[in-house]
Amino acid sequence: MKMLPVIEGMKAALPEGRHLLVHTGQHYDAEMSDVFFAELGLPEPDVFLGVGSGPHGRQTGRALEGLEEVFERERPDAVVVAGDVNSTLAGALAAVKLQIPVAHVESGLRSFDRTMPEEVNRVLVDQISEWCFTHSPEAADNLRREGILDERIFFVGNTMIDTLERMAPRLETSQILERLGAEERQYVLVTLHRPSLVDGPLLEPVLDALGDLSRTIKVVFPAHPRTRERLAAWSPPPGLVLTSPLGYVDFLALERHAAAVLTDSGGVQEETTSLGVPCFTLRDSTERPVTIHEGTNVLLGLDPRRIAEIPRLLLRHVPHRPHGWDGKAAPRLCEILAGALSDETERARARSVAG
Repeated sequence: MKMLPVIEGMKAALPEGRHLLVHTGQHYDAEMSDVFFAELGLPEPDVFLGVGSGPHGRQTGRALEGLEEVFERERPDAVVVAGDVNSTLAGALAAVKLQIPVAHVESGLRSFDRTMPEEVNRVLVDQISEWCFTHSPEAADNLRREGILDERIFFVGNTMIDTLERMAPRLETSQILERLGAEERQYVLVTLHRPSLVDGPLLEPVLDALGDLSRTIKVVFPAHPRTRERLAAWSPPPGLVLTSPLGYVDFLALERHAAAVLTDSGGVQEETTSLGVPCFTLRDSTERPVTIHEGTNVLLGLDPRRIAEIPRLLLRHVPHRPHGWDGKAAPRLCEILAGALSDETERARARSVAG
């Protein structure tokens, strides 16, 4: 979702250039990967590494090894990585060790919680990136505090919202509410996947709290594959609809028409902010404080008991869309990056002629 407009924008900005799309395969489940390629119209990857799941070190190492081979063979002028997953770190490390400049999309986000693997990835990738593309004002402040110079920081906005804006007309064609027996603004959408919630003792009280909430308002819970494994023996109460993972269009349609969304996902915090839907985040911290400042998101903490507060907190919801979340972030990013690469090409040609 973050990279589609960048991929298309770079091809338009540098039509004579060669553009290579590498999919590490870190998100290996077809329901979580293939469906998004199909629905978004993403081009088939030029390279698929098939890294798959596993412990952080093994997963990062496999991606690093595979990407290094690709970069050595292809010798790109720049490598663009997005977000904060292990593949993001592997791509940046593989590139910089081969002296290939790195562009980081969604740079400068900080939860200030180093127990989160994603936080470590963000900090490291930003330190070695030539271009740090930010999507909210506080991101630049975070980068400056870490010693990153202004000439490496570029505010462009949120590229994921570009994709959301493009998909908006298709949301009206979704039949997901009818299929689930849900009515507009009469349900809470739930998405939970982080290990701190689904791999430990908190999962049971979360399920109990969702069951209690479902007595007040319908709850729709599309379960992430890792969550679904833990719920195999659980029987949801009548007011809670448990589903398999959904495609992008159906999930966005559920978000748009929900009374509220309960999540531990950073991306969902952004989507609900853009859609103007109340969001409640079941985490102690967020790397997207702009969603809280703009009035869409409420940080509940890692406390399942606070799920009971959602109906009351809904009355205080007054959302605003952040600056730069206007569907035009990718063109701004691509203009900067394409200009820098074109300038470097001209300098290299001049050096070659002079030599």
